[in-house]
Amino acid sequence: MLPEANPADKEPNMKILLVGALGTVGSAVAAELGGRHELVTAGRKGGDLRLDLADRHSIEAALAKLGTVDAIVSAAGQVGWAPLLDLTPEQWAFSLANKLMGQVNLALIGQRHLRDGGSITLTSGVLNHDPVAYGAAASLANGGIEGFVRAAAVELPRGLRINAVSPGVLVESMDDLGPFFRGFQPVPGARVALGYARSVEGGETGKVYAVH
Repeated sequence: MLPEANPADKEPNMKILLVGALGTVGSAVAAELGGRHELVTAGRKGGDLRLDLADRHSIEAALAKLGTVDAIVSAAGQVGWAPLLDLTPEQWAFSLANKLMGQVNLALIGQRHLRDGGSITLTSGVLNHDPVAYGAAASLANGGIEGFVRAAAVELPRGLRINAVSPGVLVESMDDLGPFFRGFQPVPGARVALGYARSVEGGETGKVYAVH
């Protein structure tokens, strides 16, 4: 027989900042974590807080209103999408400012707002290892995020943890992205969200959870 559940054994309710909660991945993460924890949503176009990853001052201003939290999750980060030789300097800069340095800045600024032992979860993606046409900027940003997470885990203070989730192409995105991902196995958003739950509610650090 299985032991009866003890209410005292239930995982504690955490306060979690979720950046990009209105996006495809973010919505799935919100559905997964929202039933167990208090979510504070943030995004450029909506949410409890307005936060533009490409603007360091916007991150600082949003987190100043946030107070202290147990976890920070980024399910955001836009990139330029075009043939390699057609990507403009502006598109490269946009990709780096949003998905790469935006998330790096979120982690560096956000760690000051975490309780001891808190966690940071960033988002990379399958294109780091399995590139496709038009996706060079995404591949660059994803690789940078994964390298940063592994390095930051070595130095973060106060028992803070940091991980990344690397989603495959989502089932929910195939209408728009399907032509670029022929031969890839689409992943349901609910399954991708489990990677974020593992990072937030687990105990590992410096990990990249691939959900492909």
